Amino acid sequence: MSALKNKISEFSELLKLEHSLFALPFAFMGAILAAEGLPSIKQVILISLAMVFARTAGMSFNRVLDSKIDADNPRTKDRAVPAGRVSKISVWLLAFASLAGLSISAYFLNPLALILSPICHIVLFSYSLMKRFTWGCHFFLGFVEAFAPIGGWIAIKGTCDEWTPYFLGAATIFWIAGMDVVYATQDSTYDKNKGLHSIPSKFGDKTSFYIARVCHIITVALICGAGWSVQAGVYYWIGVIIVAVLFIYQHSLVSASKREKLNFAFFGVNSWIAATLMFATIFETKAWNSLL
Repeated sequence: MSALKNKISEFSELLKLEHSLFALPFAFMGAILAAEGLPSIKQVILISLAMVFARTAGMSFNRVLDSKIDADNPRTKDRAVPAGRVSKISVWLLAFASLAGLSISAYFLNPLALILSPICHIVLFSYSLMKRFTWGCHFFLGFVEAFAPIGGWIAIKGTCDEWTPYFLGAATIFWIAGMDVVYATQDSTYDKNKGLHSIPSKFGDKTSFYIARVCHIITVALICGAGWSVQAGVYYWIGVIIVAVLFIYQHSLVSASKREKLNFAFFGVNSWIAATLMFATIFETKAWNSLL
């Protein structure tokens, strides 16, 4: 039992499943707006499974493809794969099993979700290679995460011919990109020395924080666009105001010369932002009525 607990702990650290809190609320936000209320229990379960499988596949690919880089980086050398506590083979198997789980979940949702699932497979694999080629890797990560709200919408509607999911998807791209730029400042010197591409290694840390702020201003504008597209009411706009304040608070915590609270700003505040938007959407659509 002790060995099993240790192995579960290692995989939990490797996959960072708790970070699903970032994208999962956006998936439910897309689903709730599409359903104009709470989706069915079956849909909620399948969307949750699809998100967890996608997240697991993406993180697994990232950990195994970047294992040599992680082993050489002082900040990441103690991660499970480079440290040898988890084998690459087991992570590869987990990644491909998760892709299968993603497609199976899509199959039980609707035909369009299944048809689009191979595209998800490709982008989940491709992200880990981007920083070898372009400093735009942060925006590609945002593009990967944008599948959450768009996928949530498709899971309910079976189509994607309205503006709302695209506003949410674009908001996710800039939200995640800004967040990832801030996080990448931890490795800016290492990346530059090793020829890896990122906005911090290309433009410097100070400029990167300005870029992250602009990304989050655009995020708020796009969230407003989503609200406009569904003619949202007061609850939604209250949520948008709270999110804007949270972004301001987040950026007050960190700068090029102040990074002591970077992990809290990255993990804690972004989780609050995602949860705020999801609950604002729940109140806006009165989704709780489905439970009464």
